Amino acid sequence: MVTDRTAGGATGIPGDIQAWLCGVLVPFWAKAVADPARPGFIELLRPDFSPDPGARRTTLVTARLIHVFSHAHCLDPAGPGLAAARHGLGFLLDVCRGPDGRFRHVVTTSGEVIDGRADLYDLAFVLFGLGWYARASGDRSVLAIADDVARFIETRLAHPKGGFAEDTLGTLPRRQNPHMHLLEAFLLLAEIAPDKPWLARATAMIDLMRAHFFDAETGSLGEFFTWDWRPAEGLAGEIREPGHHFEWCWLIHHYARLSGDRGVLDMADRLFAFGRAHGLAAMPAGAALDEVDRAGRPIKPSMLLWPQTELLKALTARLEFGRDDKQGPAIDQVLAVIFGRYVDAGTGRWRNQLDASGAPVMADIPVRVLYHLMFALAELARVRTATGA
Repeated sequence: MVTDRTAGGATGIPGDIQAWLCGVLVPFWAKAVADPARPGFIELLRPDFSPDPGARRTTLVTARLIHVFSHAHCLDPAGPGLAAARHGLGFLLDVCRGPDGRFRHVVTTSGEVIDGRADLYDLAFVLFGLGWYARASGDRSVLAIADDVARFIETRLAHPKGGFAEDTLGTLPRRQNPHMHLLEAFLLLAEIAPDKPWLARATAMIDLMRAHFFDAETGSLGEFFTWDWRPAEGLAGEIREPGHHFEWCWLIHHYARLSGDRGVLDMADRLFAFGRAHGLAAMPAGAALDEVDRAGRPIKPSMLLWPQTELLKALTARLEFGRDDKQGPAIDQVLAVIFGRYVDAGTGRWRNQLDASGAPVMADIPVRVLYHLMFALAELARVRTATGA
């Protein structure tokens, strides 16, 4: 079990989550991945936590970490967040963005294009990163770039069967996941620029969810689809990721807050119920599994870190909106899993996955997961401050 060498005692859970984010997590990762002498963000750490020396950089990770460090600046204006966010923003706009305005999927630190496609999942996080940078820095000029990205999505990736294509290559299967992150970005931008049609765009993603992603018979969420939104053939069409059930739960609550449409909360409740009933492991108790099928039977009984953070966000939303029924995993139980099994509270380092027995998987550490950890813990700190819980 990981123990907190700084504040939380034997449980490993920091006593003050926001102070831990600002004093431990952000300083470690800013130093580890935002090297002023190296373009872009380092994207992988080796199992010994040494940086991957490779030159490969992606729009996805760059945009995600712009969010992380911008969010960090909002929590601690005196910390390293804004400088790290600016480091990433320069690379995003100067190297990841092409002359035609699209954002390339994969590049090198020297600007060589490895994969020039424009990818919907990437673009969702470009919008999210730009929105958070505008919020943190006060520089609203980046919102004009967000407008351009939205126009690109709506003109170049619009799909005749609804929603958007995976990328400019028309890759299949289609996925709910990029559309979920578009909803996330649209909700953020609706708060920052309420005079623009961001909330209407968010409503379109909710409508798409109702029509195609949500399995009303089981209360579950499909992942992979054909070009016309039928479930993908074979096992892919059966896959249910508990982490995405919890992530949608959080998003639907915040859509209801901004739109005033509380009718959507029944769908959030059902997604949470499916994830709680079928997506949690017996050991470690209450940890979210990676994949189950439509009937709730495990497909991948391993446990990545990110589903734990999304479970935490769902519980936090239910607390904030007064929908916590006091059943299932409590917030402190999920924190105990995160800090007891994954995250070293003394350093801010983590292991990314447990196997089916609950043992850590020794593998490279994908820095992109910092988005999940930072966001979930910052949400918890915000809601606990607001509610006194």
